[in-house]
Amino acid sequence: MVPIIADDKRLAIAVKLADIKALQELLITIEQRLVTLCDDPDIRKRLGDMLADDQKNLTIIDNTIIQYGVKGEPRDTVVEMAGKLNDLMQSSKLSLYDKFSQLELLKHQAAMAGILVHKAAQLVGADIDAAIAPLNTVNFENRAHQEQLKGILEVLGTRELTGKEADQGLWARVQDSLAALSGVFGSVLSHGEGGADMKVTDIVRMDHQKVNMLFGQIQGTNDPAKKLEFFNQLYGDLSAHAEAEDQTWYADLKRFDDSIDKAEFAYKDQDELVVLLEQVKTSGIDSAEFDSRLSQLQQKVTSHVNYEEAELFAKLRQHFRDEQLREMGKQFQMAKSRYQDIQQQQMTGRL
Repeated sequence: MVPIIADDKRLAIAVKLADIKALQELLITIEQRLVTLCDDPDIRKRLGDMLADDQKNLTIIDNTIIQYGVKGEPRDTVVEMAGKLNDLMQSSKLSLYDKFSQLELLKHQAAMAGILVHKAAQLVGADIDAAIAPLNTVNFENRAHQEQLKGILEVLGTRELTGKEADQGLWARVQDSLAALSGVFGSVLSHGEGGADMKVTDIVRMDHQKVNMLFGQIQGTNDPAKKLEFFNQLYGDLSAHAEAEDQTWYADLKRFDDSIDKAEFAYKDQDELVVLLEQVKTSGIDSAEFDSRLSQLQQKVTSHVNYEEAELFAKLRQHFRDEQLREMGKQFQMAKSRYQDIQQQQMTGRL
């Protein structure tokens, strides 16, 4: 397998996504600790709800990174900051108010990182914007958590300074702020896309949509650098997708007598698709054959996609319950991620 070098802008976004994951893991660690330290039942309940959201959102971030298709490592400064803040939150140097204040600042940092990635994606490529769309849910909830933490800080700060309770009307103000945020963010409140409960059929269909978008981007530009960027992404996405399907749900379908022939055809058809993909890559974007071979590859991909979604998806729904399809989705994502890790190691010369 020959490593494909990602465009610098795509690598920069991959690093920022890795930063976001590192921040999310730190948020979860801090919230788990604060739940044990806080004896106020109302605050503990609100913090517990945040923790549940953040654990689900970590899965969304993981799935987004896999869907994005380019792996990065968090910056050293982020790793160092996380280590120092984690140590500080375990110490007795900070009051409970100070620790919640640090959590609110960290929420702001995570939210701004997510918004930055979203804005950058809009400029770099439509396929990126589509791949990271589930992050909108994470960005919204980080902003919503910020508003709740501001209310918590008002309660804790008033207690520390005066020994008395704050005006309880603040929770109404928090709810008003959340309602305003909901109006701004609209439909991003659903965990349906990119979350922990996605069926394998939903994930595979998302891959199909992204690949179709990449074909359009390749064919829609005359800039050789952009054409190479888009094709490199297409190559990486198709390679990882094919490898993961061969390892996971194709094999699952072969367990049933009425699906063996269909699964075997899919294996063979996908092998032919991968051969075509390698031929397009070998020809190079500057060759006279590139456009015709790319068109041939697109036709092959389209027919393969139609077969999967019409024939194989029907067999999946026939033989597997929704819970099983969700577990198959996790296995498919794990297989894609392993393949992407190998690509990343090759790209950085570590393999």
